[in-house]
Formats: sequence, structure tokens, C-alpha cells
Amino acid sequence: MLLTVTAGAVNAVSFLALGKVFSSVITGNLVLLGVAATTSASSVAIHSGVALAGYSAGVLAGAPLAARGGDHPGTWPPSVTTALAAEFCVMAGFCVGWELSGGHPRGGAQMALLIVLAAAMGMQSAAVRRLGQMSSTYLTSTLTAVLAALVTGNKHDGLVRSLGALAAIVAGAVAGGILTRSAHAWLPAVILLPLALVIVGSLTDPARAAARD
Repeated sequence: MLLTVTAGAVNAVSFLALGKVFSSVITGNLVLLGVAATTSASSVAIHSGVALAGYSAGVLAGAPLAARGGDHPGTWPPSVTTALAAEFCVMAGFCVGWELSGGHPRGGAQMALLIVLAAAMGMQSAAVRRLGQMSSTYLTSTLTAVLAALVTGNKHDGLVRSLGALAAIVAGAVAGGILTRSAHAWLPAVILLPLALVIVGSLTDPARAAARD
């Protein structure tokens, strides 16, 4: 859920300040890319393509990191922490660029920040996927599972986590949207802090992760 807070904030800033596209909701970007092809909206096409390229690069970089070590006892392999730590470094680079742009990136700076942010989300998606069939960056399947459970009564083990993730992505988006518009200097806090807490937690409490196996 903490990772989902970061994803919500990141998608809010990419939509509001980086060209009206998403950094991790790639299905939406593909639709925008298709729409742009029929409307000659070159700006939308370029931004969607950049987000897609950045996300793909992040997955390609993050998946091998998250897969290192093969099967590992416990529900949180150390390789996942490694991938998230790499994501943190990429996200920190984005935050530096964001502050240097004064929260209003334009032109090449906007494109550079978009591709970096999308790459970070690709890395996070690859890392979380190593934990099982779940996501912290796109939640359509999560919402589908929750709604299906409500109408069928077939409640799965991760229902509480799924509800928490849905609430967390909205909360992250609200915080990210407010800070992007009104207090851009504080945006790095809502982006980096949840991710940092997850990394520190996974390093300082490995016994609890193993116990959940």
C-alpha cells in the first residue's frame, strides 16, 4: 500500500505537469497514442510514446534485478529490495530535476523527467510482480477482483490489501496533485518517503517476512 501511495502521486504529477499522460497506466497511454494518430495531436503522441519507452526501459532494467537469486524462502526476497533501491535512486534523480525546474518543466526538461519517472514506475512494477500476481502501479485487475468478491461472496485472502491499495492510490494522487499545483517543492517527500519506508522495513525486519511464508 505504501508503494501504491508513491504510484498515485507519481501519476498525478506526470498527468498535471509532464504532458497529460501517465507514468505507469500504460493502457491509458496506448489509447492516447492511438487517439493521437487519428487527430494529428503530435504532442500527445510524443508524450505517450516517451512514457511508454521509459516504462519499458524500467521493466527491462528492474525485472532482472528482482529475479536475482531465484526462489527464496519468505514472501519478500532480498532481490525485490534491491530493485526497489534502484528505483529509489532513479526517483531521487527525478526529484533533483523537478526541483531544478522549479516545478514547471518545459520542453526537453519535461521529456527527460517524464521518461525518468516512467522508468521508475516500470522498475517498481517489475519488483512487485516478483512478489506474486499483484501490482502497486496499475490497479484495474485489483478493482475487478474486489467488485467480483463483493457480488459473489467469494472473498479472497488479499481482499483487505486490495481495498487498502485502491484507497492508497487515490490518497497518493490527491497529495501529489495538491503539491504539484500549490507546493511543488514538497513533492519529493510524498514520492520518496513511502518508497524509503518500504525499503527500510524490508531490510530491518526480514524475520517477519520469512514468518509469513
